[in-house]
Amino acid sequence: MKKIATAITLALSLTATWLHAADVIPPQKLDQALHDRLPEEIKKAGKMISVNNGSFPPYEIVTGPHSMDGASADLTTALSQLLGVKIEHATVSGLSGVLAGINSGRYQLAIGPVGDYPDRQQKVDFVDFVQEFVVFGVQKGNPAKINTLEDTCGKRIAVMAAGSAEQVIRKQSAACTAAGKPAVIVQSFTDQPSSILAVRSKRSDAFFSSQAPLTYFIEQANGQLELSGKGQKNGFGDIFQGTVVPKGSELGKVVLEGYKTLYENGTYAAIMKKWQLDGNMISEPGFNLAKGAAK
Repeated sequence: MKKIATAITLALSLTATWLHAADVIPPQKLDQALHDRLPEEIKKAGKMISVNNGSFPPYEIVTGPHSMDGASADLTTALSQLLGVKIEHATVSGLSGVLAGINSGRYQLAIGPVGDYPDRQQKVDFVDFVQEFVVFGVQKGNPAKINTLEDTCGKRIAVMAAGSAEQVIRKQSAACTAAGKPAVIVQSFTDQPSSILAVRSKRSDAFFSSQAPLTYFIEQANGQLELSGKGQKNGFGDIFQGTVVPKGSELGKVVLEGYKTLYENGTYAAIMKKWQLDGNMISEPGFNLAKGAAK
């Protein structure tokens, strides 16, 4: 689902109104044993490069060619301190560029989170640290009373064009008509801000999208919007997201152990709460948690 939130650069100027520098995450102490387990080429270079394919708020908010803000930036800093190597950021175009860059060895990892799906596991591994849900962004007070997929019959639902949410809502529209109810009026948009604007301007009754970025954009809406259906799957299976590492690499094992440490010492929870991602937390990080297609 990450691709549905990459085209949001015009919204970055709003981040200062939501979070403040006062939310400082305590520094980590070097874990020498984990550092020693890193691949030799990484220890020799003293750094790794984490690749991304653009902003995915509130996880990844790209602020420059090699700089980033957001929950994943905080997680990167903590992991860097724990492992005793610098982690730099690089941005490429599209998820295919991310995966190809890791497979070629140009980049060591993608902090992400990137959607973990069984077909992707064939070429790379995932160290999962969040679970995503697909919910509704609605007008304040939810006047159209949209809380589940079943409530969308006859309603104007905004989605990202060609995304998996669009496939699910079109399937629901067919279910509506089969039950003798009005079809869903599916409104497809090319980017996240346009979809949000459609709901704010009352041209759409709801925006059907991933919970984490929707939470972020609703916080920017000056009280005009709210979340509905929070924590529900709404036509999807379990959607795990995490850090991408080379297939079968020792680095993946080290990153997993690093995340376990950040879980145990409270850093993971502090970062997630800082960025209002409490609802996306999982109890412990895991390796390739996606066991079936999220559909």
